[in-house]
Amino acid sequence: MTKTFKELGLSDNFLNLLKEFHFKEPTEIQEKSIPLALAKKDVIGGSATGSGKTLAFGAPFIENIELDNNLQVLVLTPTRELAEQVSKSLKLFSQNKPMRIYAIYGGVSMEPQVKALQRADVVVATPGRLLDHISRRTIDLSKVNYLVLDEADRMLDMGFIDDVEKIIKHCPKERQTLLFSATISEEIVAISKKYMKNPVEIKTNSGVDPSKLEQVYYDITSNEKFSLLVHLLKEENSNLVMVFCNTKRNTDFIGRQLRLLGINAVALHGDLSQNRRSNILERFHKSEKLILVCTDVAARGLDIKNVSHVYNYDVPKTAIEYIHRIGRTARAGKEGKAVTILSDRDYENFRRILKDESLKLKKIEIPKFERIMVKRTYEDKPKRFGRDSFSGRRERTPTSRGYGSGKRSGGYGSDNRSRRYGSNNRDENRSSGRTERYNSGSRDKRYDSSEGDERQGSYNKPRRFSSGRRNERSSNGRSAPSRTRRSRY
Repeated sequence: MTKTFKELGLSDNFLNLLKEFHFKEPTEIQEKSIPLALAKKDVIGGSATGSGKTLAFGAPFIENIELDNNLQVLVLTPTRELAEQVSKSLKLFSQNKPMRIYAIYGGVSMEPQVKALQRADVVVATPGRLLDHISRRTIDLSKVNYLVLDEADRMLDMGFIDDVEKIIKHCPKERQTLLFSATISEEIVAISKKYMKNPVEIKTNSGVDPSKLEQVYYDITSNEKFSLLVHLLKEENSNLVMVFCNTKRNTDFIGRQLRLLGINAVALHGDLSQNRRSNILERFHKSEKLILVCTDVAARGLDIKNVSHVYNYDVPKTAIEYIHRIGRTARAGKEGKAVTILSDRDYENFRRILKDESLKLKKIEIPKFERIMVKRTYEDKPKRFGRDSFSGRRERTPTSRGYGSGKRSGGYGSDNRSRRYGSNNRDENRSSGRTERYNSGSRDKRYDSSEGDERQGSYNKPRRFSSGRRNERSSNGRSAPSRTRRSRY
């Protein structure tokens, strides 16, 4: 039988605040962890995203700590979005207690954060930016007595293990530590043994209701994946939709192609600026019907509600990643659907997913759909050594007008040679589109001697290879005296 918030040991002030926010009864992770945390025990909580972990670790320190103008609480999160989300939630829960709570993450200016850290009671931070502040000595962790590692497995997956350990070593040994993770791996256990005091381990069920989640997949050729995706997006009765891709480039490409077809879609991945990412998530939260094309940055740690459909355009590499993705839907008693579009290049990843016997995926017959011609735009062509990866040909850009010269597009720093004369000398003056060619030690007459070596894009002065001396030109076009090591000039 589920306990009430009052039975968990929370104060009347906090209970009144929860009533204002219409919190009726605690979730499983809250019910199991809050009493332990209030008793100042170290806790390892295994719980999925969206299960109410912020309240689970936030309520105890809001109730327990006494404000003394020192930084007392540190919460580590893997992503900027989660740091911002957690800090906003903690501010709501602490309305009856004047706590100064700040989110610290990369992608934004350091100076406002430095000023905020001078008066912070609670800091929610990403590891990288926090280490920057530690190295600059703009943050003092010596008074921290409450440490939270949120989405710990995600931080390890992102390669933050060393950063996290460095940060922990800057905190006092006498502290309370809470660790929350969707999965309890061997690395998580190793960290708990190394940095926690007799932690109590808690495991909860997934936030997804299996009875309300439909999991299906289509097996189709790779050149028809996009056409099928468009057909399903148009035919399915969906509201908020998430389409997962494995790479940032594919995320941008799919999002752009959907918009070209008039479909309301936005792309989200880690290369976007923080303001752009925040605006996209805010738009997604406020919309009733929108398609979010994203990488796994949106699969973990973000509180995204009311998602009706999840599409795996690219199949994730592991069953755990698949579970995190489909866990964005079928929440809070609502129905959801997870669709995987499978092609031959996805078979290996898909076999790994099927090894998890708890996952029940049903194969669906491919419907009749319209074949869509993908529209390649300039943005879809990655610049790699000046070649168009779709055609294999060299690109001609506004800064590359030496047609047939075989040089790189973009201009500067190329080591391609001029092929027309078989020369061994580098092509200069790239940005202006001119070429300087040498033949038997003579310069091409088209080179304007009055401009000398001041041409835009030229880094090296021309040399006469017959004499081995530098040929300098004066402003009137005449030759200046030759300079050698023994010259009096």
